Amino acid sequence: MAKHDQVLVGLDIGTSKIACVVAEAGPDGKVDVIGIGTHPSRGLRKGVVVNIESTVESIRLAVEEAELMAGVDIQSVFTGIAGSHIRGYNSHGVVATKNNEVTREDVDRVIDAARAMNIPADQKVLHILPQEYIIDNQDGIREPIGMSGVRLEAKVHVVTGAVSSAQNIVKCCNRCDLDVTDMVLEQVASSEAVLMQDEKDIGVVLIDIGGGTTDMAIFLNGSIRHTHVIPIGGDHLTNDLVIGLRTSAREADQLKRKYGACMTNMVPPEDQIEIPSVGGRAPRPMPRQVMAQILEPRVEELFEMIRDELQRSGFQELAAAGMVLTGGSSLLDGMVDLAEDVFDMPVRLGRPQGVGGLVDVVSSPMYATGVGLILYGQRYRQNPQHIKATEHHLFSRVWKRMRSWFGDTG
Repeated sequence: MAKHDQVLVGLDIGTSKIACVVAEAGPDGKVDVIGIGTHPSRGLRKGVVVNIESTVESIRLAVEEAELMAGVDIQSVFTGIAGSHIRGYNSHGVVATKNNEVTREDVDRVIDAARAMNIPADQKVLHILPQEYIIDNQDGIREPIGMSGVRLEAKVHVVTGAVSSAQNIVKCCNRCDLDVTDMVLEQVASSEAVLMQDEKDIGVVLIDIGGGTTDMAIFLNGSIRHTHVIPIGGDHLTNDLVIGLRTSAREADQLKRKYGACMTNMVPPEDQIEIPSVGGRAPRPMPRQVMAQILEPRVEELFEMIRDELQRSGFQELAAAGMVLTGGSSLLDGMVDLAEDVFDMPVRLGRPQGVGGLVDVVSSPMYATGVGLILYGQRYRQNPQHIKATEHHLFSRVWKRMRSWFGDTG
C-alpha cells in the first residue's frame, strides 16, 4: 500500500462525469497512476454545482472506486474549477527594488501591484500566472530573483471566478471527507498533461471540450496569455440528438459515443443504425449520416465561436504550433479534421502523457484534467519554492485564500 505522503489525487468534477485519478510519486520524480474511478456527474450544469446532494454522491462513488483500485485511503485532492463565471485578464505591475537587486519580497510586491485591479464584488482571484518579468527595460525574464536592477515590472494573467462556485466545490469535497489541497483552473491543469514545452514556447491554442463548457487557453513564450470559457460542450451535442432522433438522453449519448461523426462526408451513405424509441415503441432504423447532419452544424458553431475569440485575443497569428483538442467530446469522429478546415492551422488530439502505471487506462483525452491535476501537484511537491515564484498565489496562500472566501470559517 502506498504511503500517504507519496499519493497524489486529481479530482475532475465535470458536468458529464466525475473522474478521480490516483497516482504514486516515486523518489525519482516519476508519477505512476495506480487507480482511477469515474461516475456519471449528477448535480452540475455548465461546470457549476447546482445540486450539492447529487454532486456529493457522484464524488463519493468515483472516489470509492478509485480507492478500491489503488488500495489507498484518499484524504486530500487537487480539484479543477470551470464554468462560464471564469474570467481572465492581463495586467501589469511596477515597483522599485529595495537594494538594487531583486529579492523574493520585490517579486511579491510587484505581483501585488499587478493584481490591483477592479473586479466584480462576487468574483475572487483564483490564480495570478506570471507571463514575464522586466528589469530596467530588459524583458523576457522568467526568474528575476538575484538579478541586479532598480525597476521591476511584471506582466501577469489574472484569473477570477465566482466565490459561490468555488465554495460549493469545496463544500462538496468536504462532505465526502476530502480536503481540497488546491483548486486549479481546468484548462491550466489540462495543459500540464497534453501540451509539450516546445508548443507552449512557440505558441499553441488548447481547447478542452467538456460536457458543459469548452475551455480555451493560449500559450506563448512558455506562459499563459489568454483564457476563455465558452458555455457549449458535449451535452449540447447530445441534446441536439435527443430532439433530432426522438430518443432519450441516455440513448442519445451512447449513440453519439458509438456512431457519432461531425463531418457528414466521412460517413458512408449505406451505413444504417438502430435508434431506440421512447414510450415503449419499437426501435427505428435510420441512416448514420442523419446523426452527422445533426452534429456537424453544432460543432461548426462551437468552432466559429472559438475562432471569433481567437481573433479578439489577437494571438491567432502567433500560434505557430497550432491547436490541441482535448476533453471527452474531442473524441468525436472528424473533430480534428473539421477543426483544421475551420481554423486553417495544424490540429492534433491531446492525450495525457508524462505518467506511468495505468497508462492505457488514462491515455484518453477525457482524463486530461485529472492527470493534469496530478502532474500539477507533483510539480508543487518537488519544488514548492519554484511554484511560488512562477505561479504566485496558486499554492502558497491557498488556505488563507479559501478561508477569506468562507469568512474565516475554514
